[in-house]
Amino acid sequence: MKQLAIKYALIVGLTAVAVSTAKAETVKFDALVAQKEALRLDFADGSKHFFLLVHREGKSEGQGVLADATVAEYGAHDIVPGIGGEPRGYLEFTKPDGDKAYIKWAIQAIFVPGPDGKPKLLDNGVWQVVSGTGKLEKLKGAGTFHLVATGPTERRFVLEGELVQ
Repeated sequence: MKQLAIKYALIVGLTAVAVSTAKAETVKFDALVAQKEALRLDFADGSKHFFLLVHREGKSEGQGVLADATVAEYGAHDIVPGIGGEPRGYLEFTKPDGDKAYIKWAIQAIFVPGPDGKPKLLDNGVWQVVSGTGKLEKLKGAGTFHLVATGPTERRFVLEGELVQ
């Protein structure tokens, strides 16, 4: 029994050392993405409410392991202009070697009065790594997500947070 306890303590100790060597890296990266496909439902009730399923593609820049990857967004954007909305979806990051990371994101879109009296959109939320392949298989992390409209169908996604490999 004593040998079993010693082996267990050794395994726990080695596991703790292995876990403690993985350090969280503070990261900030963004991806400029352009629309490739979209399905849109416009509500015919005068509310301007729409639901958009969208596929966008682009490239990430910044710092961290996901910088310099191609990015594909698969998003569902449920928006009532001037009121608010709940965009959400997944980002697929593909590194040049083919390794992938999948990030789930959700935003609470809120319209506030702008300086000119017109509604100003605040598009802020959260993201988290849900899985990966290859060298990104054990990637973990989460942070804040900010969406910036840069054109009629183009968006910039700004992600800040921490990643651990």
